Amino acid sequence: MRRIGMKLMRLAVAVVAAVALATPPGAQAAAGDGTPTDPNIRFVGRWDTRDSTAYVPGWAGAYLTTGFTGTTVKLRQRNTIDLYYSIDGRPDVYLQNVRGTVNLTSTPLSAGNHTLRVSYRVVAGSYHGDAVFQGLALDSGARTLPAQAARGMVEFVGDSITVGTTTSKNALTAYGWLVGEQLGLDHMQVAEGGACLVSTADGCVGLDRRFVKVSAADGAVDHNFARYQADVVVINLGTNDAGHGVSTTQFQDSYVGLLRTIRSKYPKAAILALQTFRGRFVPQTQAAVQTVNNAGDRNVFFVATDGWVPSDGLSDSVHPNDAGHRAIAAKLAPIVAAHLAPPTSPTPTPSFTPTPSVTPSRTPTPSPTPTPSPTPTPSPSATPSGPTGACAVHYSVTNQWPGGFQSEVQVTNTGASTLNGWALGWRFSDGQQISQGWNGTFTQTGAAVTVTNPTLSPALAPGASATVGFTGTSNGANTAPAAFTLNGAACALT
Repeated sequence: MRRIGMKLMRLAVAVVAAVALATPPGAQAAAGDGTPTDPNIRFVGRWDTRDSTAYVPGWAGAYLTTGFTGTTVKLRQRNTIDLYYSIDGRPDVYLQNVRGTVNLTSTPLSAGNHTLRVSYRVVAGSYHGDAVFQGLALDSGARTLPAQAARGMVEFVGDSITVGTTTSKNALTAYGWLVGEQLGLDHMQVAEGGACLVSTADGCVGLDRRFVKVSAADGAVDHNFARYQADVVVINLGTNDAGHGVSTTQFQDSYVGLLRTIRSKYPKAAILALQTFRGRFVPQTQAAVQTVNNAGDRNVFFVATDGWVPSDGLSDSVHPNDAGHRAIAAKLAPIVAAHLAPPTSPTPTPSFTPTPSVTPSRTPTPSPTPTPSPTPTPSPSATPSGPTGACAVHYSVTNQWPGGFQSEVQVTNTGASTLNGWALGWRFSDGQQISQGWNGTFTQTGAAVTVTNPTLSPALAPGASATVGFTGTSNGANTAPAAFTLNGAACALT
């Protein structure tokens, strides 16, 4: 019996040793343990995950997010790094030159469930310091919780403008980050300061070749596109190519190549090719979009950006400042939203979500006012209260293209009493269908449209106005509505 017992013990030890040798370090990480392989931690964007003990973010916009229990959370860093973090959705906190086990909760939190987001800072397209995530340290008995999934993913491809160079928080104050946050999407800036579209002989980092990589570094491995699929890809390239001797023919051919590469990686994504804010290579960008449209890819669009950056929106002759990026985001967010698939459950924005039918190569340029409402969709059962007094409405078509249009409706309370909740209604006469709306909650039944107030702005005081906007589809005629009502009362047209 003793010999049999010894044999069984040796066999058990051998089995354990064999399993240990066959299992890579960290590969069997348990959910909740805070290691890089913890499935409760979501790594958004491009990350080099080949080392299971140390994940390295690539490009400008990568970040991680998770939930956790307990009262403290610490970040395990290899060497000195600058980073931003946000706990429970609060404003991002900037840390400089931190290393080792970094305490992110110098003041302990209240007991309960919390959320964390960490973004490593990018300076001039390169990480400032050693951006290597080695895990989280939590209270004894605490654990991570599954990170909340976003409703979709938008990826921004560009140069230092897309990186956010010269803004207060770089990537976090760039238009791409702002658009993603406004729309409640995962977002990623595949961008490098000084990048070109075309890989040039004098060493300009070309996104025509580097787009598929996990980072802009020489020798970077290919990104695993099975990790996520972008729903919308926004390209802003061409500002730097002129300074590297790129010809118009080279640029156009490379742009076509990049569009086809992106399509091969994201078969269902809408691809938006922005006109560069300095107006460089615009005809070639349009021609590249038309080339792939003509070849059958009807989900690629050219976006005109004339007037998007205000006169006081630049920090130098090239780079937008914080205000400039906010202005760009206000223009771009409704366009991105219009190309998202309808959500399967209520999401913060936008309020009307059917996928639009827009003719490729002509994407609407929204007016400065529309910004998707950052508030939850109100309950359909909410009934506006207050008098149905006098009102005035101004309806305008702000942009139009074959098969589609964009409009604004301004409603003014000309009565003597505040409307504590309002509902604006009208009917279309030419079969128009609303695709996407903002600054209110849109519903449409046949020709009848109703827009109710945003949840956080229910009141309309005497003399006050509210402006809602939307994109829609039309077949031929696009006659303006002939009559409007506010809380059931007829409004004057202005």
